[in-house]
Amino acid sequence: MTPGTFLDPVALAIVVGGTMLATALRTPWVDLMRALAALRVLARRRFSATALLEQITAQDRIARRHGAMALDRSVIADADVAAGIAGVVDGVAPEVIAAELDACRRARIERHLAAADCWAGAAEAAPAMGMVGTLVGLVVMFTRMSDPAAIGGAMAVALLATLYGALVANLIAMPIAARLRAAARVEASERQRLVAPLIALATREAPRLMSVAPIRASAA
Repeated sequence: MTPGTFLDPVALAIVVGGTMLATALRTPWVDLMRALAALRVLARRRFSATALLEQITAQDRIARRHGAMALDRSVIADADVAAGIAGVVDGVAPEVIAAELDACRRARIERHLAAADCWAGAAEAAPAMGMVGTLVGLVVMFTRMSDPAAIGGAMAVALLATLYGALVANLIAMPIAARLRAAARVEASERQRLVAPLIALATREAPRLMSVAPIRASAA
């Protein structure tokens, strides 16, 4: 028995093509693009907030030495940390910054879960498409009972379609969905660590920024 025994382009087209079509029809286009883009996450290490915490510590030292306004010149790649530092520079109340960070974290979780749900939907559709391929093969087989040569090919489509559906669901789509959900949980937990130091920085700098504002107003 050779590997080619388990290869049938018709059955593969029914299962893979049907799964892709079913997933595209049931998923918003934006979430579908996110699901494809999320595949890059699988090749990366799990998200860690350690480097961002070190960056916040560096920003804290700058603020202590030169004031919060000096942070306006900092270049911060992470969107959440950048939003928090911008809030500190603008003198936003600490509770407002906390709420904004929480909203950003929740929005990111929703995007990650939407991508995972798309792959979970593909895992649900693949066995159904395998059954569709099986039914197609059986129909072709029964309509060609008078041609023994065609019965074998139709039976191969019927059996291999079920096999392909099970493999796509359990070895590809569902593992991807599970890993994306796990990565989302880790990132959500790690990003929660960023809130406390940013709020501490905002709380310490708020009185200083308020004291600077009257001086500027009187000078004007």
